[in-house]
Amino acid sequence: MKQLLNASSRALMATTLLLFSVQALADRPVLGVAEFKNESGAGWWGGGVGWDLSGMLANELASTGAFRVVERSNLESVLNEQDLGASGRVRPDTAARIGELTGAGYIVLGTVSSYDEQTKSTGGGISFRGIGIGGRKTEAYVAIDLRVVDANSGEIEFVRTIEGRAGGGGMNLSAYRGGFGGNLSNYEDTPAGEAIRAALMEITDYLECAMVTQSRRCLAKYDEREDTRRERTRSKLRF
Repeated sequence: MKQLLNASSRALMATTLLLFSVQALADRPVLGVAEFKNESGAGWWGGGVGWDLSGMLANELASTGAFRVVERSNLESVLNEQDLGASGRVRPDTAARIGELTGAGYIVLGTVSSYDEQTKSTGGGISFRGIGIGGRKTEAYVAIDLRVVDANSGEIEFVRTIEGRAGGGGMNLSAYRGGFGGNLSNYEDTPAGEAIRAALMEITDYLECAMVTQSRRCLAKYDEREDTRRERTRSKLRF
């Protein structure tokens, strides 16, 4: 009898855990990633890059397991009609229709707002594709203005400027889950490509923090980074 009770308890526990797992998967935020826009004048930007970045971010988000991501084919025509990249919000009269047609609960919008690349001399040597070997070192910086819009209400739920840097150390890019393709394939091993990867990883980590885990510790970390970014920007202004 005791063995039967133990077996029943184990079966009940396994069933409960399975139900919790299924519910957790069902409760994951459903995201659609719109075509990225560019306001930076970056030399690597060209036709098709906006959707390339969208696809790269979508892959990164899906790979975390924290989100469900809508396929581009379900998004493109609907989002183009709304011109979300220009307005930054969904019109209230059509918001519910967008959510219904795309299956997305939220639309992620990204605008490359700043890009900078500087080559510094380190005293002799050669440089290959922007990567210093002995004498020159190229550092790249990219800033992406991020907005997450509720596809049902049309309201902007999350706003953040995310930065990516390469060439200065301190960023482990080996954790990046996606790949480079399309118009950006030639930049994969360059400082520009590394800065883009760093920014996409940071966007993914921020959205997981803000939308899924919602822990005070990680939110405080991103608030601190935002304060630092604002202070650095303010210090460069001249009145």
